[in-house]
Amino acid sequence: MTLREMLERRAAIAAELRAINDKPAENGELSLDQRSRWDALKADLDTLEQRISRQVTLDDTERRMQGQPLNGTGDANLDREAARVGLLDVVRAGMGGTDHAAGRAREISAELERRSGRKAQGLYWHMGQPMEQRVLTTAAPAGGPGGNLIATEHRPDLFIDRLRSTTRVRSLGATVLTGLTGNLSIPRRKASVTAGWVAENSPLPNSDPQFEAITLTPKHAGVISEWSRNMVLQSSPDVEQLARNDMALELAEKLDTAAIAGTGTSNQPRGILNTAGIGTVSLGTNGGALTYDAVADLVGLVDDANAAGTGFLINTKVRRAAAKLKDTTGVPLGLATVFQGQTVAVSNLVPSNLSKGTGNNLSALIYGNWSDLIIGVWSELDILVNPYESTAYAKGNVQIRAMMTVDIAVRHPESFAAITDAVA
Repeated sequence: MTLREMLERRAAIAAELRAINDKPAENGELSLDQRSRWDALKADLDTLEQRISRQVTLDDTERRMQGQPLNGTGDANLDREAARVGLLDVVRAGMGGTDHAAGRAREISAELERRSGRKAQGLYWHMGQPMEQRVLTTAAPAGGPGGNLIATEHRPDLFIDRLRSTTRVRSLGATVLTGLTGNLSIPRRKASVTAGWVAENSPLPNSDPQFEAITLTPKHAGVISEWSRNMVLQSSPDVEQLARNDMALELAEKLDTAAIAGTGTSNQPRGILNTAGIGTVSLGTNGGALTYDAVADLVGLVDDANAAGTGFLINTKVRRAAAKLKDTTGVPLGLATVFQGQTVAVSNLVPSNLSKGTGNNLSALIYGNWSDLIIGVWSELDILVNPYESTAYAKGNVQIRAMMTVDIAVRHPESFAAITDAVA
């Protein structure tokens, strides 16, 4: 029974108790049947009150706990088989490949379709692990076709990837909701009833709770790339690793960037820095240097809202500025002191190009309860192979499209506070 059902049941019991009390027997006392029913309802009410109390405590605990990063489907057998499916297996399956690996890719995609209730435009490829982990060797840069990596004079095992920004939002504990289908509306209490002290024989204050909702609707991000025939057919582990991670990590960066500073316009989700109601600490009219007091104020804003912050997200410039902060004797305070012993995650996806007044290239830092950041996932990484696009077809190549469908919302704006004008 849900909390709402329990509350409705409690209201029904209270109404029946009121009806019995208002209509006693002729002598003003309850009849035997009425007394028996009253005692039964009272016992039910006592039990129900205990269940409601436990459920409220559990709901509050779950709201405050760190969200779980999206790793796997929850089915160990499916996760094990899905881990054996490479991105090139999906591509060959989309081209009608008949080998065992391509067949397994089609089977896994069909199972993911069945479990999600959504038909893939191409084939689903489970994105859990590649989206969460950084590796040293990943995809080829756009300046060089993948076929060049297969030539015998090259060393794909020593491939040098471009430098990437680290993705950190999920590891900080964002709440990930998977298996979504329609638009999602999550009710939220806007205001509670008002309690007050009153004199004897005086009325209690009359007030009503207020409610609102946060909504998540599908937002799409994707990439199209052209692969040579050799790159598809020569499925060495090195090429598979390059192909898989370039697309997956590129989309992972897009998701983190949106979670941090998405505008909420132009088909983007709305990120933390553009969410109305988060706390703000200003360093100056035109920005200013980071200080220990400013960081303490940032933590205080979240604590004052009873939000119980769980960590900071900063960029490398802010980390460097924090590492230079010193006490009155010139001794460095140290990052642990500056950030009050809290978890500190570092990613250059946190903006460092902000402006304020005449100040430019200012950096942001965010503190908050990261479980109150919700990432809704409607689609796994959806891979669609198109061998018939005219330019690619003429060369025997294929076009590969990878898409994800997600949205982002902040459960409580008060759970986050930010500095957006740090000179660092």
